[in-house]
Amino acid sequence: MRVALAQLNLLVGDVAGNVSRVVEAAARARDEFGARLIVFPELTLTGYPPEDLLLHAGLRAQVEAALRSLPGQVTGIAVLIGFPEWDGARCFNSAALIDDGATLVRYRKQCLPNYAVFDEKRYFTAGDQTCVATLDGVRFGITICEDLWLPEPAAAARAAGADVLLNLSASPFQVGREAVREREVFGRRARETGVSVLSVQLVGGQDDLVFDGGSLVVAADGSLVARARAFEEALFSVEFTRTDDGVSVQGGEIHSEAGREASIWGALSLGLRDYVEKNGFGGVVIGLSGGMDSALGVVLAADALGSDRVHTVMMPSRHTTQMSRSDADELARTLGVDHREISIEPVYQSLLDALAPSFGDRPIGIAEQNLQARARGVLLMGLSNKFGWLVLATGNKSEFAVGYATLYGDMAGGLAPLKDLTKTTVYELANWRNSREPVIPARIIARAPSAELAPDQVDQDSLPPYDVLDAIIVDYIEHGHTSRQLIADGHDAATVRKVVEMIKGSEYKRRQAAPGIRITGRAFGRDRRYPITSGYRSS
Repeated sequence: MRVALAQLNLLVGDVAGNVSRVVEAAARARDEFGARLIVFPELTLTGYPPEDLLLHAGLRAQVEAALRSLPGQVTGIAVLIGFPEWDGARCFNSAALIDDGATLVRYRKQCLPNYAVFDEKRYFTAGDQTCVATLDGVRFGITICEDLWLPEPAAAARAAGADVLLNLSASPFQVGREAVREREVFGRRARETGVSVLSVQLVGGQDDLVFDGGSLVVAADGSLVARARAFEEALFSVEFTRTDDGVSVQGGEIHSEAGREASIWGALSLGLRDYVEKNGFGGVVIGLSGGMDSALGVVLAADALGSDRVHTVMMPSRHTTQMSRSDADELARTLGVDHREISIEPVYQSLLDALAPSFGDRPIGIAEQNLQARARGVLLMGLSNKFGWLVLATGNKSEFAVGYATLYGDMAGGLAPLKDLTKTTVYELANWRNSREPVIPARIIARAPSAELAPDQVDQDSLPPYDVLDAIIVDYIEHGHTSRQLIADGHDAATVRKVVEMIKGSEYKRRQAAPGIRITGRAFGRDRRYPITSGYRSS
């Protein structure tokens, strides 16, 4: 039996459009591969995650109408598809096996993840039944995503007679997780049960999440048989054959795993492109300062969207160096993006004049610095409104962590693609991208980072060195270490206390920030939900 895997990029909430993608893929799998069965990702009909759309009666009506019509639209091939299934007031994360105009079986996901970015218990009721469906003499154990991250559902399906385990999945990207998913989850389940595992992954960007694809098939001994390319759609097939020892599998192409920087770049590019295109923006606009973050953001946008859809603006003030202006011009010319210069001086001076009676003779400080950043935010948003461009904020995780960013200024934007990258990762990616093609001027990478909001300003006037700061941020935010643990690990006690207090005090800023693309196990956003108002002090 030939089984096809449909690794699709779906649009959340577009039930009719997603059904059309299913019908098209099924016809291709039948005609091009001679497949008997095609398997689709988790919650194919709605896309993943549908979140509170599941609470709308209209979505329920569309899904139920699609399930009634789908059997008549697909012929000559069986379809295993994911969808939300309502039973009275309850909703299940389900899959249906459809063949020859009829629904043969339905399966309800048993293990509902409710950690990190997952919130399935808010919407779904857990199923409690194992499902093994027979098709042309092969017994398929049906599971959905988290079911195979735990050993019990796989063992139960095998005990019920499964020859092969099928898994419909929507597993978000996280740096380094591809190998864990392949070897420590699906490979282990195959070895434990002694049967092959076929997992179809979702691909595409959805708000702050990226689904990297990498659908795979592993043999009963845990060895890899097939792997789809990451970060793009794929339709491919494998062959199952019954032997005296059970059911064996012969696969197709095994696409290589990307390295760390390449996989991060792939995730950011896909997430940015899908955010722009699925939300109907014609292009993006970025404040190009001549600094590292905006430079990397522009290169990322050009790679993801094409240079013709990227617009950059240098917005100099009295504190902007000629070096910054020259480097920004050089980068824009190299990439071939639309570039312009708009001075903020008239706007900034008008704001100073308007506030002068209130400011009085108080010394110049952070208020005057932030006015410059906010003037730039106003100009970028004006261009966005006029031309339909999405404003990309270029802040990184280090800045968002400690609040080294201006609310309504450089934090203004519709998407912050670098939001989950520490400053050290920003530099690593810049060097990696330049190793492929030298596009970022070397001086941008080499010079000391500066917001250029005051004379001779550099970031390290206000922050610890980024290698020190980022090590604390990663351990505190991503690994959950306490201040006491950080100090015990060798970090300077005063620096730890300062950084932790800055992180706590910046929660109100982060709550108002643009969404960013998640690449780590603990990103700011749906991963980390802290109260703004709190008297808690950690040890």
